[in-house]
Amino acid sequence: MEPGPLNAITDVAGLRVGHTTLIEGEGPLRPGRGPVRTGVTIIVPHDGDIWTEPMFAGAHRLNGNGELTGLEWIRESGMLAGAIGITNTHSVGVVHDAIIEAAVRAHAMSDAVWALPVAGETYDGALNDINGFHVRPEHVHAALASARDGPVGEGNVGGGTGMICHEFKGGIGTSSRSAGEWTVGVLVQANYGTRELLRIDGVPVGAAISRDEVPSPWDQVDALSARAGAEGGSIIGIVATDAPLLPHQCTRLAQRVGMGVARMGSYASHGSGDLFCAFATGNRDLSRNAAEDDPRPTVALRMVTDQQINPLLEAVAEATEEAIVNALVAAETMVGRDGITAHAIDHDRLREIMREHGRLFG
Repeated sequence: MEPGPLNAITDVAGLRVGHTTLIEGEGPLRPGRGPVRTGVTIIVPHDGDIWTEPMFAGAHRLNGNGELTGLEWIRESGMLAGAIGITNTHSVGVVHDAIIEAAVRAHAMSDAVWALPVAGETYDGALNDINGFHVRPEHVHAALASARDGPVGEGNVGGGTGMICHEFKGGIGTSSRSAGEWTVGVLVQANYGTRELLRIDGVPVGAAISRDEVPSPWDQVDALSARAGAEGGSIIGIVATDAPLLPHQCTRLAQRVGMGVARMGSYASHGSGDLFCAFATGNRDLSRNAAEDDPRPTVALRMVTDQQINPLLEAVAEATEEAIVNALVAAETMVGRDGITAHAIDHDRLREIMREHGRLFG
């Protein structure tokens, strides 16, 4: 399938992404002082009033050792309202609360506005002073204010700043696919997986790059008797499409994120939080004033037929797989707390391995 013009989730018209990246200090861990390697990423789902105009949405849990708030209401109502935030494990509450604050401030602190935002997390404590609680409300507001359409920053940015993927430096990645007249975009925060299981386009890349060749940050974590190891990581996946889908169809798209993650070499380990949310902007004006004061008894809807949904499902799997690859390729080597180093995957070495397996020529 072909990517969209930006090969990013922002290929879905009206959608915007913003990051706040926090990098400060070096050397030994001093809780509360650093080093800091963290941040927050915000997804604004459409170009209307996101706080009062919800979109149809669905969610899926591949493995539940993680957090993506707001999913119970999505499962119950079939709708997503407001911005989506992604950060580190111990800052998810701050991000959740700051999104609520943004909603009420956008409506003059009216008590008629309420929010159950979607805020997700993965663990960055191998590189970051996670117990220093460095993500603050102003960082969430800055990411929201900076949210733009167009190209999306990837790798060591926003919530992905301190993340590790398949024992290489990971982080934020995004990709898109054209599915006939519709577009599907995926954004991931990739922080999961062991080295030897990493596969790219079916090629066993991780097995070809031993830990002797490129050391694993988790070996350094283990030596410090800190939280270990690579199998306990997580991934958050957000899917957007402009197709006119109903909530149960959005859930089907969210499920297919797991297919893309599996292609990359994950089996959704016991310690992994693999949580996905999908929303569709193809139906608008579904609910006015967050359904609190909507006088309409019915609304008109469109729905992609089951006979036409397969390209959308395929697009999610493909875009997820590439989004993870893009996170790995965009990431740069990072030295974090206590000198723990997450090495970026070497581009020349990656090309060499792909050529050996007939995936690249010349």
